[in-house]
Amino acid sequence: MSLTKKTFVLRINDETFSALAKWAEDEFRSVNGQIEMILEKALKDVCRKKMKTDIVKVKTYQKKAEIKKNI
Repeated sequence: MSLTKKTFVLRINDETFSALAKWAEDEFRSVNGQIEMILEKALKDVCRKKMKTDIVKVKTYQKKAEIKKNI
C-alpha cells in the first residue's frame, strides 16, 4: 500500500454512516479505516487490485522461469 493517500469528500446518508461507525467500532477501527478495508477487499474480490501474495507468486514464477532459461 502506498504511504501517500488521496483526500476526497464522501457524502453518505446518516443511516449508512451510523452502520459504518458501529461496524468500525466493533472491529476497533476508525470509520475511515473501515471504509478503506471494505474498498480494499472489494477491489481484491473482483480482481481489480492484486494481493501482496499474488505479487510474490508472480515474482517467484518469473525467477523460476529465468533460472530454467539460463540452464
